[in-house]
Amino acid sequence: MCGIVGILARRLPSRNVLERACHALRHRGPDDSGLWMDAEAGVALGHRRLAIIDVSPAGAQPMSSATGRWVIALNGEIYNHVNLRKELETTGKGQAWRGHSDTETLLACIEAWGVEATLQASVGMFAFAAWDRQARRLILARDRFGEKPLYYGLGGGALLFASELKALRVFKEFSGDIDREALALYMYYNAVPGSRCIYAGFAKLKPGSWIELGLDVPESGSLPQARVYWSAFDRVKAGLDSPLSFSSDEDAVDRLEAVLRESIAGQMIADVPLGALLSGGIDSSTIVALMQSQASKPIRTFSIGFHDEAYNEAHYAKAVAAHLGTEHTELYVTPADALAVIPRLPAIYDEPFADSSQIPTYLVSALTRQHVTVALSGDGGDEVFGGYNRYFLATSLWRRTRRLPVGARRFIASRINAVSPGNWDRLFSTLNPVLPKRFRLSLAGDKLHKGAAVLGAPTGESLYRQLNSHWQFDEVVVGIDGDLSRGTMGLDLPDLTEQMMALDAVSYLPDDILVKVDRAAMAVSLETRVPFLDHRVFEFAWRLPRNLKIRGGQGKWILRQVLDRYVPRSLIERPKMGFGVPIYDWLRGPLKAWAEDLLDESLLRAQGYFRPAPIRKKWNEHLSGQRNWQYHLWDVLLFQAWLQAEGR
Repeated sequence: MCGIVGILARRLPSRNVLERACHALRHRGPDDSGLWMDAEAGVALGHRRLAIIDVSPAGAQPMSSATGRWVIALNGEIYNHVNLRKELETTGKGQAWRGHSDTETLLACIEAWGVEATLQASVGMFAFAAWDRQARRLILARDRFGEKPLYYGLGGGALLFASELKALRVFKEFSGDIDREALALYMYYNAVPGSRCIYAGFAKLKPGSWIELGLDVPESGSLPQARVYWSAFDRVKAGLDSPLSFSSDEDAVDRLEAVLRESIAGQMIADVPLGALLSGGIDSSTIVALMQSQASKPIRTFSIGFHDEAYNEAHYAKAVAAHLGTEHTELYVTPADALAVIPRLPAIYDEPFADSSQIPTYLVSALTRQHVTVALSGDGGDEVFGGYNRYFLATSLWRRTRRLPVGARRFIASRINAVSPGNWDRLFSTLNPVLPKRFRLSLAGDKLHKGAAVLGAPTGESLYRQLNSHWQFDEVVVGIDGDLSRGTMGLDLPDLTEQMMALDAVSYLPDDILVKVDRAAMAVSLETRVPFLDHRVFEFAWRLPRNLKIRGGQGKWILRQVLDRYVPRSLIERPKMGFGVPIYDWLRGPLKAWAEDLLDESLLRAQGYFRPAPIRKKWNEHLSGQRNWQYHLWDVLLFQAWLQAEGR
């Protein structure tokens, strides 16, 4: 795990500028720094190293290939690099290896097979820049799910690229103009989505793609199309078209366990201390159970707890750890500990990002880094095996309403909205004691109004977008008029639950979850690995018949069966909590003054990015307790805090 930065231009900046750009990524790689320049060719590659595999100087980067043709700066890990070396040697394309780093293996594969074949053969999480000295071409590539970040773009006659935006700000060629469309998309999704970047002229390389660039690119001022070597949508379609058959449920569980064990075994390879993040839920407990079953000694596990039981899962994690025999570390954090993270968020995330679980994610990463350098996590289990409650709530709502004309659904929605959220809350507080448990609602008004918002959705995909959206595109950002969704994402499945899972795999997962984990962990120089996002696990899961993933109105059925072999169901079964903090209460308490300063009407108007009226309306309703606008307000506040950190 590392940080990379570089430039392609006729005239390179000074070595001092490039070293400062590298230093901006020091948190991603505190162990070493490297810089390679070829002024004649107009290219420079910088690297910050977090040494994980082959911690000797033989693993230092930027690294040249054995022939000297290729130079690479790699961020990430190639988990199957030992097998790739064996394949090279078997086919007579091996070499006198200088060390045992996966970077050296990757270079040898590129020389032997070419870029695309190497990407398709590699199992891992990575983003890299590789310079072909012979062809004078730059290759940028990113892993299949986008676990590792890579920004790139044109400015001042140069092509710039880096793991994080803070490294790009060092270059005088970087203008830093804010892209208002990207800002509107951020306000809608609570993260800058897809290939977009908050800065105009810059983008993220899409997951599962690579791009080839020469000096003609910065001179022309336009970027070529990236090439796709793996597509989650394509694998979803292929999986549904060729479902697996099993002799029994037990056979299917055996097969899944074998696939997971292979993924986890590959991700346990490290030359530094390794552990796992453990919440005590199904996903992280499965990862830990399969890790421990393959380890010769107790693995290290880590969790944080909160004294507020509404947000605390630490005792569940502790019970699972005790049953599995791990060496467990937990830390109970106070509200003050969590609040102290907030001023650091703009620097950690580097781009506006408003998933409030970023706070506990940073806290558990900081705890973990005190003891290990690498940690496996259970992220991705919900998206791959159908675990989110919203899948089932949306499917139930869609099944009951989709046959009604859109006009009728919108009329029902208007009747729901005609009753204020406060009045709905009062009604349900009276009725809850006599209602069946499944009909009882807390914050009933907010939930009913949210449901009303999706009632008028004409398609399953639009329903999905409504469920996951915050501010509407043209609601609050100055200069934006109309829908920026650009139509559908190009996948229409007959089953809404599977449709939502697939959409999550290409949007919510890379845009939110993986960004949250990567930036929080790398801020403390911790490498996180995600076994559920081994592409072989994903492809296997999408070939499973639906009833092996979702059964009896419950998701992750087959994953639960794997976990049952290691952990009693009584330690796992409980309502899904998520990984949150009480932003709702904090905004009306300890964060009120901070928020009021950032939401000041005259400030908003002077900055010129937001229309103050809808923001102030939601802020006042939230303060009065009339509505819970925590997510909408957090979007605005995190952008404002980021803007302030930028000195604007």
